Amino acid sequence: MPKNRVEAFSDGIFAFAATLLILNLAVTPGRPLGGELAGIWTSYLAYAVSFVTIGIIWVNHHTLMHQIGRVDRTFLMLSVLFLMLIAFIPFPTRILALYIRTGDALPAALAYGITLTVTATLINAVWWYAATGRRLLRQDADEAVVLGIGRSYIIGPVIYLGATLVALINPLASAGLYLAIAVFYVLESSIFGRRS
Repeated sequence: MPKNRVEAFSDGIFAFAATLLILNLAVTPGRPLGGELAGIWTSYLAYAVSFVTIGIIWVNHHTLMHQIGRVDRTFLMLSVLFLMLIAFIPFPTRILALYIRTGDALPAALAYGITLTVTATLINAVWWYAATGRRLLRQDADEAVVLGIGRSYIIGPVIYLGATLVALINPLASAGLYLAIAVFYVLESSIFGRRS
């Protein structure tokens, strides 16, 4: 299978997941609209954090796919698992938005964090499967770029796991860390992109 079919399918899943996030924003008919719009501020924030997070993952996936020369069945199956988590992100986003200010903030923050931790782990699995022994890489893939991708990806699961574990102490702080991680990756990507 040509790798462009994998990229097209992946882009479709990323677009679908990002689009589904907007369904988390809803107001209750019959109530004063101004109060409803102000009262769902956690939904706006969760939408923004998850949209940016999905965007960051999409950029990382694009970078990964640029180094791939061919695909095999194992790569495809790892990619399917990874994309399954991408499509799942809107669900814990909604849970976090709805429950972060309630007595169920802990399971909401854990559900969100576990989802992002597993997603980061799976993009690592996709990358390391392809890169180990240059198994699926382009013949002209630059070794410095390959090593740089590996170094930058490996930290993701650790950062998300740390933010998830913070939820056990303070779910609001954990949610704040998810926002901080998204901002960090946007800034880091912008600076790295400028240097390139």
